[in-house]
Amino acid sequence: MRFDREEYLALMTFTPGARPMLCELFGPLVGLEQEWVAQGATPQELSLEAFGLDYVPLTDAGGNTGLFGAPAPRVLEDTPEYTLSVDSLGRRTKLIKTSASIPLPLEYPVTCMEDWLKIKPMYAFDPARIDVEGAQRARRLQQQGYLVLTDLQGGYNTPRELMGDEGLCLAYYDQPELVHDMLETFADTACRVFERLCDIVVPDVLHVHEDMAGSAGPLIGPGLVREFIAPYYKKVWGLLSERGTTLFSQDSDGFIAPLLDDFMACGVNTSFPAEPGAGMDMVQLREKYGTRLGFKGGIDKHVLKRGTAQIDAELAYKLQPSMQTGTIFGLDHRIPNGTPLAAYRHYIATAKELLGRKADEPPCPHVRMAF
Repeated sequence: MRFDREEYLALMTFTPGARPMLCELFGPLVGLEQEWVAQGATPQELSLEAFGLDYVPLTDAGGNTGLFGAPAPRVLEDTPEYTLSVDSLGRRTKLIKTSASIPLPLEYPVTCMEDWLKIKPMYAFDPARIDVEGAQRARRLQQQGYLVLTDLQGGYNTPRELMGDEGLCLAYYDQPELVHDMLETFADTACRVFERLCDIVVPDVLHVHEDMAGSAGPLIGPGLVREFIAPYYKKVWGLLSERGTTLFSQDSDGFIAPLLDDFMACGVNTSFPAEPGAGMDMVQLREKYGTRLGFKGGIDKHVLKRGTAQIDAELAYKLQPSMQTGTIFGLDHRIPNGTPLAAYRHYIATAKELLGRKADEPPCPHVRMAF
């Protein structure tokens, strides 16, 4: 079912009476489609269209805050099992086709300030980063009910892409001036892009991808967030929120809870995917933060393999009335391999029943909204 921009913003700003939303954030894991075909799935079930999931029409605001003017990626070797490539950062990467959807870097371009200065111009501001026609189109679509998104480079994730997790975590202590220079560059570029962009269209959502936690906890502590990432977030969010942007959405897998207070102090007001398997319980977090923090996801994907009783218990807990504003309900990541098609059908039907929806809603061609 389609949500207009105003309905979506009402839901995520905890407006009483807002219509609840059920969606898939990421879709199936590699290999699940073949399993479901063997279980009699229809083409519309394989695409998830058959399940009548909710969506809001999306459009990009038309500004680029990231890598700009980089060389095109190129494939070095392509086999049935893997693809070996060189990406836009110059990293050799390997994608294992049978089990992954994201290639793994085999090397990183930055180990020191000298390395960073070589590629820094690709992160610097350039007026060509603003797609004026794209921004004008976004403004027209916004008036037609589309949600307008824009992206911010991750305060942890982008330096990690340049240095690797180990290299970055050492640099916080051994080369702090390098990390500060990266984040100051990202902040300057983002602010100059958004200053110009907002003269044409004000984004509804600022999205930042971090993925900076595992099941044991975050990869850095609150002190490093406050020293390095907080000034960056605050500078950019201060500009956008003043112009009228409503939501600051942060994506991080894993147990990110120990950092939520610090990120919320920087303006973050939406967190996803809230993985229960990593210790993220969005019901408990809602009790702690109330209407200051919304969630997307939060439903344990693993219960789909544990039978209908556990599915029902998970949904009754997560979809309780106190959670039905400020939350976009969905699995906490991709639908895992080994999920029976019958279990997924039961999950959708039960969730709709709890949300007061019809189980036989018409097919929907828009099914994923990971932002």
